[in-house]
Amino acid sequence: MWDAEKRQTAELAPRSSSRRTIYRLFRRSLILSCIALIIFALIRGIHAPSEYIDKFKQTNVGHKTTKSASPLRGNNHKGAPAGRVPLEAHIMSKCPDAEYCLEKLIVPVMAQVHDKVDFRLSFIGSVSNKSSDVSCKHGPAECVGNMLMLCAANLPFPPGSETQNKTPIVRSLGFANCLLASYDKIPERELVEDCALEFGLDFGALNACVSRQVDEDDAKRAGSDDPDKDKVSGLALLRTDFKRSAALGIKKSCTVRVNEKIWCIRDSHEWKDCQPGGDKTSTLVDEINRLYDNSGSS
Repeated sequence: MWDAEKRQTAELAPRSSSRRTIYRLFRRSLILSCIALIIFALIRGIHAPSEYIDKFKQTNVGHKTTKSASPLRGNNHKGAPAGRVPLEAHIMSKCPDAEYCLEKLIVPVMAQVHDKVDFRLSFIGSVSNKSSDVSCKHGPAECVGNMLMLCAANLPFPPGSETQNKTPIVRSLGFANCLLASYDKIPERELVEDCALEFGLDFGALNACVSRQVDEDDAKRAGSDDPDKDKVSGLALLRTDFKRSAALGIKKSCTVRVNEKIWCIRDSHEWKDCQPGGDKTSTLVDEINRLYDNSGSS
């Protein structure tokens, strides 16, 4: 009997040990999965501060814009309320300085004073005067990235509507910041789709806008009976933006301008030619508040 019990115990021991090993492996896998999810959430959370998203949700519910004293405007919005302070960032979409500039300065500032500024995200590059060609410092992929961000800011909102309203700035700027967070992957489809989904943009509309090879002169020549005359063209937006930045003498990505004047430049991984303390979020916020208060719009 004892011998039988010993044999049974000997047979059960490996099984028990095996169960413990499996349990430990399962527990470790579960812990690693939880850590991975937390890291993913933290990484995805850097694209726009939560308080900025909350402010958007208060003024836009289910794509139905409610009345608000300070609606969130889209890029290049021509109907911004009088008195708003012009704030502009000139960038190149595959530039590491642009990524740092938006994440560390522009987005945190917008989270605090979005209702006091007329924000514009502009781009730097070259255009041909003899054709519709454009040229970007970091290659054709950068031109596509630039067009994606411009299209995101200038598409009708809500998606698919015939309204004159453009994409709310919290969405277009968030989308741009999302792309720039992985600027080396621009314009890979998976990245664009993920960022579009995260900020509620229509990927199909973005793709159509970037693919439309109509320059700014073609758009002007389009007749009133042209069924596509109101469709947004990424090429036309890009050429217009390049010409504007060149006319302003802007060559460095990222150049931040406040009230039509250069505020600070992020170039070669450092801040240059800044107003005193201009690379600090608090300093820029204070300046915008000062300009806004002096405009008499408060």
